[in-house]
Amino acid sequence: MDGDVVNGAIPGPPQLLPGRPDAVVDLRTDEGAALVGAAWRYADATIEAVDFVAVGADLGPSGPPTRTNDIAPHAGPADFDDSGWRILAPAELELRLGAGLVSANWYRTTVTIPDRLGDLDPTGATVVFEVVVDDYAEVWVDGRLGVSLGDSGGNVASGFNAPNRVVLTRDARPGQQFQLAVFGINGPVSSQPRNYIWVRTATLDVYRAERARVGEDAPLAVRRLDEHLDDVVAPGTGLERIATGFEFTEGPVWTGGALLFSAPNTNTIYRWTPEGRVSVFRPKSGYSGVDIGRYHQPGSNGLAVDPQGRLTICQHGERRVVRVNPHGDLTVLADRYDGKRLNSPNDLVYRSDGTLFVTDPPFGLPGQADDPKRELPFSGVYRVREGEVTLLTADLLGPNGIALSPDEAHLYVGDWDDDFKVVMRYDLDASSDISNPTVLVDLTNEDGDDAIDGIKVDAAGNLFVCGPGGIWVIAPDGTKLGLLTLPEAPHNLAWDDDGTLYVAATTSIYRLVRPTHQGATDAR
Repeated sequence: MDGDVVNGAIPGPPQLLPGRPDAVVDLRTDEGAALVGAAWRYADATIEAVDFVAVGADLGPSGPPTRTNDIAPHAGPADFDDSGWRILAPAELELRLGAGLVSANWYRTTVTIPDRLGDLDPTGATVVFEVVVDDYAEVWVDGRLGVSLGDSGGNVASGFNAPNRVVLTRDARPGQQFQLAVFGINGPVSSQPRNYIWVRTATLDVYRAERARVGEDAPLAVRRLDEHLDDVVAPGTGLERIATGFEFTEGPVWTGGALLFSAPNTNTIYRWTPEGRVSVFRPKSGYSGVDIGRYHQPGSNGLAVDPQGRLTICQHGERRVVRVNPHGDLTVLADRYDGKRLNSPNDLVYRSDGTLFVTDPPFGLPGQADDPKRELPFSGVYRVREGEVTLLTADLLGPNGIALSPDEAHLYVGDWDDDFKVVMRYDLDASSDISNPTVLVDLTNEDGDDAIDGIKVDAAGNLFVCGPGGIWVIAPDGTKLGLLTLPEAPHNLAWDDDGTLYVAATTSIYRLVRPTHQGATDAR
């Protein structure tokens, strides 16, 4: 879907390493295969009847015994023995193989990064394996299919005669080896085509490190208010825009090696991968009612992952918080308090014991605070645990961003209130009850139109607060360390597994770029 317009959003910039590579190795030629030591092996795959079990009450394979079909062999693992398979010369990848109609096959090879690719030293380069199989393909690299929920393209079937593009490495080294296994499928399966399987293209596309970036530089203004800011945001930190063209973005969370983020206005959750690909992860993410035209923001807002790795979604239009279970069904965690419907759950955070904290302003209702369908006369902060929804406080006009301190002794809540732009700190006990409400920081008089939006906390306890003028960096004691100003207003934040900070802004997704790869900040 590179280059396509998706739900009014233009994924990018840029796409998955578009344009001219710095070197191409054609694995369908003798010269190209020899350059990287590729020797192709081939085998038909067969469909076999096997014993299995029916779906159970948990929606998984836990029911009574049954029979189904399987593919043989399972040739994806790196140590699979293909020594007895047919050897294909590179040009023979164009042979029409398989049995026609509903059939499948395997192609396997190993490639080695050479010392030189013409005039190019491949050291540090990004190498992409691109294969187009007539009709579909799945690509295993070093024994891994690399499938994550929401994937479309890359390792898995991406469409009829569509290119599968898989990044082998972003830091190539001469002598580095990759074992490739390509599973080819004749299709469309439901139409039983009277043709066969063949490899249209198979290449290694090599990009110099400086050309393989998936983002573009963006201006970042850093206003230092305290010398300790340098301990939190290293001098020389930059900013990249990695996706743009959205109407409004919110609620980012890093999971499964990718960034999920909400587009509340267009009712969609998007997925961004490190290769630079943006795809629709979940359409109709917050509402699908016939009156959706009344809503300015019917979609999802805050996203979080529970301690078991399950995605949890604040749904504006549905006025509830739901969890996506491993088999794709939803569990409603919170939709009412005291018998009345919630307003429009906005943001959320999990404690390590699974206790969930949620903010619930009316901003997702068509008429917001004055909406005639509003049932609760206040905006609450709630605790959700074991099916019970407990009101912790109703003292804020627009509770919005929410976060925990690293030791989970404090709960932070930001207030979207033009007259009270504050971050509140609450003491949190072992039972997840709050006490001692304190204004940690007051940004009411700072320049900027926004009030307090998303909040995240790093491993040292410093707060990153989306507020008037940009992202405020606040020490645990409330000291204002500095302000990061982006090209557009930030709304929420997320860290990846390496400590890179991603920012959901109005029309774009950004990330901070550390001066070096050293000293990544662990963050929650």
